[in-house]
Amino acid sequence: MTGQNNRVSVTIQDITMTGMMVAVIEVSKIALSFLPNVELVTFWIILFTLFFGNKMVPVVFLFIIIEGSLYGFGLWWFMYAYIWPLVALVTWLTRKQKSRWYWSFLSGMFGLLFGALCSLSYILTGWSDGGIMHGLRIAFAWWIAGLPFDLIHGASNFILMTALYEPVYKIMRRVTLWGGWVS
Repeated sequence: MTGQNNRVSVTIQDITMTGMMVAVIEVSKIALSFLPNVELVTFWIILFTLFFGNKMVPVVFLFIIIEGSLYGFGLWWFMYAYIWPLVALVTWLTRKQKSRWYWSFLSGMFGLLFGALCSLSYILTGWSDGGIMHGLRIAFAWWIAGLPFDLIHGASNFILMTALYEPVYKIMRRVTLWGGWVS
């Protein structure tokens, strides 16, 4: 039988790059953990998705699993399981954008909306305890209580992306062209 082989091949280079990207995300998260709601996870997921496309799928999920392994698999972990893939998906869908300001705005909006996105899981947990209205009240209260932190998160994401996007993009472009590992 002739035909195209539909098997997905994973190379040693794929495994190595996946591990390196997960390590960069995790180490940068831990390095900034002493600052409330200041993180580079959004920055790295956006940049890595721009360069490596669908090769980011295992990176995002490994990061989420490592986070759960380090800190426990609580409700917050469920939030990570849909928020970080959403960042990668929105990045992939708008990947043709080249403006630092676009990526800064997107990164800042994810930081600003992080609490609102997290509160979605409280709708479900509250709903199971007392109906949909109870779940909505819990989610709304949780989101409002966290707004000051969301403002910090949004502003810091915007500032970090604005400052780091162009220099890191240029370096990554050189390295990926040289290494040949672009999707």
